[in-house]
Amino acid sequence: MITGTIRNGEAVVELQVSGPGQTPQQVEAAIDTGYNGYLTLPGDLVSALQLPFAGHRRATLADGSVTRLDVYLASVAWHGRDTEVLISQTLAAPLIGMALLEGSRVTIDVIVGGEVSIEELP
Repeated sequence: MITGTIRNGEAVVELQVSGPGQTPQQVEAAIDTGYNGYLTLPGDLVSALQLPFAGHRRATLADGSVTRLDVYLASVAWHGRDTEVLISQTLAAPLIGMALLEGSRVTIDVIVGGEVSIEELP
């Protein structure tokens, strides 16, 4: 099970993220059920992890505008195993999207300091 907490009004968990042949880095990411991708990371983290470029992706933002994001390949420790995912590079803090959460149960105690848990469904 992956656990986290409510911090600054967001449900956040810590993930181990790595590029090919790189040492995993701890990344704090907020759960965003409105994001249908896997994971977003800011450019400085993409560079630090030396993630390989995988192309571009069109994305519709919360305000309805459409933009083009650079996409990279990474490995995320997810439910006890390394999972290859597409990372969308953004200017914002890291976000976990619905594609990464697929096959999981998310429980959030929405109070200051509340518990967040992500467990794999059978």
